[in-house]
Amino acid sequence: MKEFPLCYSEASKTREEGVFVDFKSSGFLYALGGLVVLFVILESVFFMVRAWKHGKEIGLSTEKMRGAITQSGLFSIAPAISIVATVLTLSGALGLVLPWIRLSVIGSITYEVPAAESALEALGYSGGLATEVTSKMGFSTVAWVMTVGSLTPLVLIPFLLKRIHLSVGKVAQKNRGWANLMASAAFIGLICAFVSRAIVGQGDSAILGDGAGILSISALLVSLLVMFLLTKWNSRKHYAWLDSMAMPISMFVSLGVIMLLAQVLPPDLTWLEFRG
Repeated sequence: MKEFPLCYSEASKTREEGVFVDFKSSGFLYALGGLVVLFVILESVFFMVRAWKHGKEIGLSTEKMRGAITQSGLFSIAPAISIVATVLTLSGALGLVLPWIRLSVIGSITYEVPAAESALEALGYSGGLATEVTSKMGFSTVAWVMTVGSLTPLVLIPFLLKRIHLSVGKVAQKNRGWANLMASAAFIGLICAFVSRAIVGQGDSAILGDGAGILSISALLVSLLVMFLLTKWNSRKHYAWLDSMAMPISMFVSLGVIMLLAQVLPPDLTWLEFRG
């Protein structure tokens, strides 16, 4: 397999008016990233306004809709931390702008990192994400692999989602108990996926602390304990606001505990992974 040369002249830098400029951080890419982020923000505002108007039409109270917005905002913080971690992981090899553009639209650490590593390995970069991509061809190849792989759901959903939704609706109309069972099974399956990831999930070798280990187990146990205590407390006190805030509070408490453990535990124990 031919390895793209990691030399200075191959693309890592281009000369512009006597100054070397990294092509991965060019003004064009920053402008492109700004346009992408602006589009995502405008799209979100558009649908939020339409949802608010429709909620008023069907009789939802302002208090309930504000609670839904607050809860959604809080739930978006934890995934955003994962997105930032992914951007930083990819930035060493690909620069900051491309990962920023990719993860502003669609993507996650479970897809973007393996996709980029697979493309780099195919191009001959033996160091994977630890090696800076200095070839324009290599950079564009990784960008295409990361992007095209994410297009499949965007193409399939418009054609299949309505059919799937109608099929589920028919089952729900015929047998309400079976519909409730399917919904509960889907939710339990989702929870089990997160729990199993924390206990035996295999991480990426390029990301420290991504696999199951001391920190993941601690986060799982702390969040479960806090959620249990808040639920018990709410069953006695009946605080309406705690119904929507219990899970975000559990997430933030566990996050704080993990940050504390990462500071006080010995490094060998902190970053110990069962399946790294």
